[in-house]
Amino acid sequence: MTEPVSEATVLSLDEHRAARTDTTTPIVLDKTTTPTEAAAEGTGVDVVDLPGNPLADWLTVPDLPVLPVWARSVKSIRDNAAALGRVAWWHFRYHGVRTPKYLLKTVLLAVRGFYRAAKGLWPTLSAQEKSATVKALRAQSKLRPEDIELAARHQAAYAERTQSRRWRFGLAAVGVAAAAGGILLADPLLQAAIGAAVTVPLAHLGRGEETRLLDQAAPPIRVDMSAQQLNDALRAAGLLKSGSGKDEKGLPRVACTMGPVRDGRGWSVIFDMPRGGGKTASDVLAKREVIAQELGVDEIQVIMSRVRAVNGGNAGRVSMWVSDDDPYLGTPNPSPLEKAETFSIWEPVPFGQDARGTRINVPVMWQSMFFGGLPRRGKTFTQRLLTAAGLLDAYVRHYVADGKGGADWMPMKAVAHRLVMGAEDDAINALKAMLAELLAEMERRFALLRDLPTSVCPEGKLTPEIVARYNLPVIFVTIDELQEYFTAMEREDREQVINDLCRIARRGPAAGFISNFASQRPDADSVPTKLREIISIRYSTQVVDRASSDMVLGKGKAAQGADASVLSEEHKGVGVLVTGPASYVTVRADYLDGPTFAQLCRKGRALREAAGQLTGDAAGDVTAAADAAGVTVPPIVSDVLEVMRHSPRMFTPDLLAGLVNIDEDTYGDFNAEALASALEAAGVKRTSKQVKISGSNGAGYQRRDIEAAVPAEILLSAGR
Repeated sequence: MTEPVSEATVLSLDEHRAARTDTTTPIVLDKTTTPTEAAAEGTGVDVVDLPGNPLADWLTVPDLPVLPVWARSVKSIRDNAAALGRVAWWHFRYHGVRTPKYLLKTVLLAVRGFYRAAKGLWPTLSAQEKSATVKALRAQSKLRPEDIELAARHQAAYAERTQSRRWRFGLAAVGVAAAAGGILLADPLLQAAIGAAVTVPLAHLGRGEETRLLDQAAPPIRVDMSAQQLNDALRAAGLLKSGSGKDEKGLPRVACTMGPVRDGRGWSVIFDMPRGGGKTASDVLAKREVIAQELGVDEIQVIMSRVRAVNGGNAGRVSMWVSDDDPYLGTPNPSPLEKAETFSIWEPVPFGQDARGTRINVPVMWQSMFFGGLPRRGKTFTQRLLTAAGLLDAYVRHYVADGKGGADWMPMKAVAHRLVMGAEDDAINALKAMLAELLAEMERRFALLRDLPTSVCPEGKLTPEIVARYNLPVIFVTIDELQEYFTAMEREDREQVINDLCRIARRGPAAGFISNFASQRPDADSVPTKLREIISIRYSTQVVDRASSDMVLGKGKAAQGADASVLSEEHKGVGVLVTGPASYVTVRADYLDGPTFAQLCRKGRALREAAGQLTGDAAGDVTAAADAAGVTVPPIVSDVLEVMRHSPRMFTPDLLAGLVNIDEDTYGDFNAEALASALEAAGVKRTSKQVKISGSNGAGYQRRDIEAAVPAEILLSAGR
């Protein structure tokens, strides 16, 4: 049996472990085991690290990189070399335009230098200092007469020597004047060289401590960033302790684990907050605006995030990227979906690019999405990106409702299984019917998934194989301008619709339901909190303040750095995307305009016709069928049919209001007579000029009269 080992035999390696990064498991050596034997036996003990080794400090390899951060990759070297070139070019231009000013200052300094030289030389030539000395001696009564006489003789002798100096200096001056005359006849290049040789020394003599020949150039942040600037900015923001005087020795400073180095179109740095100050990475993110001000940039140019443990970070480590300029302005990036023939909704959807130009893709399966922000900031355009991806997958069934009822979602009539336009009474009824249909389909799917064997449905969720085998297409539910529906509904209807939407967003993903909601005013009255809080992916364009940003992105997100209120009016199509509790990024969304979206809708219709997946409203839509057949339907007929989508009959004032909502430029000046004339010219024959709706009679139109103006073969293909 091995004898127990006393504590005195345990080798303490604590100090060595603190200085090294290896995690060798400590072992206990008995008295008979030598360090060399332990190492030889593979026990894991490093002989160099053992106490008593006189070469331990000399042989220990330091945990420091051989190359500096900026020299560890070809890209970093190239970026920093380019930055150096831009700095040199900037200084060349800065001082180049000031060359006339510098020449004038040089001449003035040379004049002052000549004056200083003459003033300093004259006492030597005139022996004035000796005369002053003799006068001072004579003024002292205690001096003997012979001392004064000796001083006078010295003065006379000095004056005699000075007289000869004057002659020599005079002859030199004449020679210089003659040379100057000769120089005037010399080559201009020689004149410039001699002039510089004379002027520069005199200008140097004429300079003073307060006089600078060159202006102090201060390059903008796009060409200059240093660790000192970072520390100064954090100190000004109250994140680092400040000293009472100018001496910064002993003050805490951040530890830069990378940079600052050039990174694309900006500067990148990763730093750790010093311990003992009580400041964390979250504190740094909350001071983004102050830090940007101290760095001399707009806060939209400062991109900061925490470095998590999975990436080697800690609670005090921050990654910061400072862009040369606003990274979200410029020519919009066209969506890759524009040229795609097909797309699988099971793949992440191309969404946009971040500040550094990195592609951002959003996985939409098993997710629900909410879009918010001010009007005319690209909210609907961005929301349509995700729906557009579903257009190119034939096994995606679309349910669409647009509370505004404008032209943004009208092309979906070619594809959508259900399409609700507007927030009038008939549209609200259609919305409630659509939600009821969705809930019934969801329950049917769950019942089917429960009965499937685990070999087919291992997780109780929809799979691509189940979609194909059981004809269960993915359901894409898109609702824009939610606030229009909620504000137009009675309280009971409103609560019922909210509960239905919550059920779809909460339980629907497992059955293949993707919710895509949007609202301009995401407050508690327009979009209830209980609906917003169960949405997993959120996107916000510009909003008025931090509170509004938190309403869209989630409570407390602005304090973490996800703040859409920092965006400006110029940032159209730019928003903050939140994909998780601690994951967010500011994205410049891809651009997909109205005509391109309409083209994708036509492509989606063709894909569904080929796959036998054209169903619902799209299958019976007259204008969509006409477009697919290449038959031109008069625009007035197409627009009237769109307005009357949910109504077999409609009063003329309501029809005119719907037409204005679709296209105000075309129908803004229409009245009843103009509408009747336009429809008559398009071939519409009214069987009756009066219609009865809810017991009231009035001037209006029957939908069947409008459809009768469409060619019969189109009605037949649309199932009419």
